[in-house]
Amino acid sequence: MSDRQQRHQQAMQKLKSHVDDKVAAATEQRGQLLVFTGNGKGKTTAAWGTVTRALGYGYRVGVIQFIKGLWECGERERLIDDTHLDVHIMATGFTWDTQNRASDTAACLEVWLEAERLLADPDVYLVVLDEITYMLKFGYLEFETVRRAIANRPREQSVIVTGRNAHRELVDMADTVTEMQDTKHAFNAGLQARRGIDY
Repeated sequence: MSDRQQRHQQAMQKLKSHVDDKVAAATEQRGQLLVFTGNGKGKTTAAWGTVTRALGYGYRVGVIQFIKGLWECGERERLIDDTHLDVHIMATGFTWDTQNRASDTAACLEVWLEAERLLADPDVYLVVLDEITYMLKFGYLEFETVRRAIANRPREQSVIVTGRNAHRELVDMADTVTEMQDTKHAFNAGLQARRGIDY
């Protein structure tokens, strides 16, 4: 065995030992708070992937969509008939240039009531609050209301929050934060969003 191969083997053994130690130290079992944020593509897609995973094990899942609800959504279309999935969408299909803040606020608060119900239900294994960060940023929801509902959820329930500019305290609360980086995006080169790829 060459010196290089030997060094590589030693490095791999050290890495394996480190990973084994981390696995052995992870003894707590409970639901988690995950935040998918950042300017890059894939936050909602990652959340729907986790929804699919949970449904695959027969768990009950709730999804609240605050912005993209009235848009086409391939994942939702594929999974909507699953009796373990409960989906609620913000009725107005919130847009950036809304002319009716009162209407959007009412629609947001209405769908938030469904979120609160799901977050209080011990039989719901996973709740996704898709694009809720915008509702907080623009003041459609009070942060303390959302913080309290997430903090007081059943111990075994996991929550995924998606959207850009996640509230700092939400990031602090989270067990896992993944930031999607916008290194390059087809839209910036004039490519339209593609059905089955982007939505």
